[in-house]
Amino acid sequence: MGSPGNSDLILVLNAGSSSIKLAVFDGQLTQILTGIADGIGGSGTLKLGDAKAVRDLPDHATALHAILQELESQGFYITRFAAAAHRVVHGGTTLTQPTRITPAVLTAIKACTPLAPLHNPHNVAAIETLSALAPDLPQVAAFDTAFHASNPEVATRYALPAAIEARGIRRYGFHGISYASLIDSLPTLTGTPLPARLLALHLGNGASICAIRDGKSIATSMGYSPLEGLTMGTRTGMIDGNAVLRLAEEDGIAATHTLLNKESGLRGLSGGLSDMRALLADPSPASAFAVEHFCYWAIRHAGSLIAAMQGLDAVAFTGGIGENAAPVRARIMEGLAWLGAELDIRANAMGATRLHAPASKIACWIIPAQEERMIAGDAQRLLCGE
Repeated sequence: MGSPGNSDLILVLNAGSSSIKLAVFDGQLTQILTGIADGIGGSGTLKLGDAKAVRDLPDHATALHAILQELESQGFYITRFAAAAHRVVHGGTTLTQPTRITPAVLTAIKACTPLAPLHNPHNVAAIETLSALAPDLPQVAAFDTAFHASNPEVATRYALPAAIEARGIRRYGFHGISYASLIDSLPTLTGTPLPARLLALHLGNGASICAIRDGKSIATSMGYSPLEGLTMGTRTGMIDGNAVLRLAEEDGIAATHTLLNKESGLRGLSGGLSDMRALLADPSPASAFAVEHFCYWAIRHAGSLIAAMQGLDAVAFTGGIGENAAPVRARIMEGLAWLGAELDIRANAMGATRLHAPASKIACWIIPAQEERMIAGDAQRLLCGE
C-alpha cells in the first residue's frame, strides 16, 4: 500500500469501544493531522483533517482499513511512517514502560484483558489489524498504567490475602501517559524546574489525582480500575464495597456495573448532566451540588496524596476540566488555602499557565494534556534505541 517517501512520521492510535482516534506527528513531534473513526459497530463517520464522510464501520478492522485508505488519499502513504504507536490502557505488573510490540508483548497485552475487559481487546484489535495491513511497520505500545509502577507496595496492595492479590487484585492507577506528559512539559512551559512534591490533577470525564515526588508517581487516586477515587462524569468514584455488594444482590451485576460506571458521578448527582460546562451553566441546585461534590472530593483526595508526599510544592491542572473550568480550579485551590496556596483570580479566569499569586507559598499551573505527543515521543525514542 502506497509509494515510497521519507520515513519520519509517527501514527498514534487510540482504539476505544466504538472509535479509533488518530494523530500524525512529524520528526520534530509536531502534530500535523488528527482524525477519528467514530460509530464503529454500524454506520459511522470517518474524519481526517477537514475531510469527513459517512462510512459503514462494522468492526475495528474495517475502521482501521478505512483510516489507512483516507491517509493515503491525503498523501500519507504507509511507507512514510516510521512507526505506529498505540495507547494501551492496561499493562499489568510486567508492561511498565513503552515497548516495541513483538509476539510476546502482544501475548502479554492479551493476558491483561481480565484487568481491562472494556479496553485492552480494542487495543489488541488495532494492533493485529495493522500488523495484517502493514506487516513491515514497527509498532509500539504505551501503557496508561505504567507511570504508576513506581508506587510502593504499601500504596498498591489492598488489605487482602496474598492468594487474592496474586490474581491481580491490586491498585494500578491510570492516566499515566497524561502524567508522564505533564512532568515532561512542565519545566519548558513554566520556565521552572520540576517541583519536588507535585500534586497533579487530571480532571475530565474521567478524573484522578497523582502524587509525584521527584518526578515519580508515589500514589494516585484510581485503583484496580478507573472507577475508584474522585467523583467523575459518570463514575461514582470511591464507594463502600458492601454498598456495591447490596446493589449487585438486589439489581444484578450487569445493572450495577452500568450504574457505577455510566449513570453515576456528576450525571447521577445532577439528574442527567455529566459535562462540566453544562453543569456550570445550569442554575439548578442539583447541578450546583454536583459541582461542589466533584470539588469537595478532589480536595479530600488531594489531602491524602499530600500526606503521602509529606508536603506540597506545586499543583498542576490538566485534562478538559482542569484546563478549562476556572470555577473548579478556584474551588479546589480554595480548599488548599490552609497550605498557603493563593490563586491569582485574573490569571485563573484567563486560563493562564501560571495561576498562583505572587504571595502564594504553593505554585499552581495549567499544563495542557499532550498524551498523543508523549506516545509519539516514546515511539521515536524506542526506534532510536534510547
